[in-house]
Amino acid sequence: MNHPELNMDAVVRRLHALRADLLEQSDASRESRDTVMLDQTSVGRLSRMDAMQGQAMAKAEEQRRQLALRRITGALSRIDKGEYGECIECGERIGARRLEGDPLVLKCIDCAD
Repeated sequence: MNHPELNMDAVVRRLHALRADLLEQSDASRESRDTVMLDQTSVGRLSRMDAMQGQAMAKAEEQRRQLALRRITGALSRIDKGEYGECIECGERIGARRLEGDPLVLKCIDCAD
């Protein structure tokens, strides 16, 4: 049974809004993750290094977004199964305030330590 203290419709809306926001951010940052192509005859080595560092940071941010998207999919799946709000480690109910703070949390406060 899903967490009885939470409005599941509101949780689902929030998860879908988070997903939409992450997908929008991913689309907006697509160019910054592309291969860095700089003409070394007109651009200095430091500029190329800066561009490569920016690309690496954009790729790392995209990895974090993709992880969050997988966690959202998992949360929606747990809602469908009636398991949302149960700790994946001990099976006890996760605190409602903890889930309100982060709807993607998987463990109760005791197991998270």
